[in-house]
Amino acid sequence: MKLNYTAAWVGLTAVALVTATACGSDGAKSAAETADRAVDKGNTVVAALTRASDRTEELGSAEVRTTTTLDAAGGEPVSMDGTYSWGDGAAMDVEMDTAAAQMSAVQDDPTTRVVMVDGAYFYDVDPQPSGPLAGKEWMRVDVAAVTGEAGADNMAANADPTAALRYMTASTEVKDLGEETVLGKKATHYRGSVGAEHVEKSKLTGAEKKAAIAALEASGGKLTCDIWVDGKDLPVRISQSGAGMTVRMDFVKFGATEKITAPPAAQTGDLTEQVREQRDAAIGQ
Repeated sequence: MKLNYTAAWVGLTAVALVTATACGSDGAKSAAETADRAVDKGNTVVAALTRASDRTEELGSAEVRTTTTLDAAGGEPVSMDGTYSWGDGAAMDVEMDTAAAQMSAVQDDPTTRVVMVDGAYFYDVDPQPSGPLAGKEWMRVDVAAVTGEAGADNMAANADPTAALRYMTASTEVKDLGEETVLGKKATHYRGSVGAEHVEKSKLTGAEKKAAIAALEASGGKLTCDIWVDGKDLPVRISQSGAGMTVRMDFVKFGATEKITAPPAAQTGDLTEQVREQRDAAIGQ
């Protein structure tokens, strides 16, 4: 059984993109200082985005509904519904559309459960007659096999799904688009784009600038983000575009999600090397 690399990639993009431009605790401190300066200058948009990011970071987990659309896949969206945790590193437990994610070769059910925890993705699959998944109920793939070592390290250290918004404080292209109703809630719609030129001129630290620019390069050089924030300074929806994909994440409920754990090792077959080889071959083309 040979798993097409595209199948693995599509299943992982939602979290990968959302966390690609996150920043760490030092960034949070700088962002808070930026918010204070923004209030002083009357920049209520930047202050609102920073409050939303800070509030989300504090809560640590949420029930989410995510839709990922890859340009290379012909615009076919992949939906993922479940829980996402960032309080103790990035983790998720979701159900995704099997056919849209091109996972039908290893799963007959219409949806496939995907767990990300401890630096790896676990797919609930049908046991195969031979190969690494012979008699196994789960397929394991290291995050690094898909995102590269740098991407995996960044994801592990910076999991907050709204942390990318901190870089929006460096942009001059952030707008308040007014009030809209999203998921039955009244929310303010903000839109911003950030590129390397904004980061270079920002007041972020040297280390933060380096991390931000590296993440932006991985996203095609520019990241565009729409966020809808409710009256409690919490995001209701985030939509991010970059690197040939668009990820929309709806926050159904914050906090109080169950701890996410890896499946039993005895029930798991590892396809990390196969996916890594296909990724390297694809990059080399």
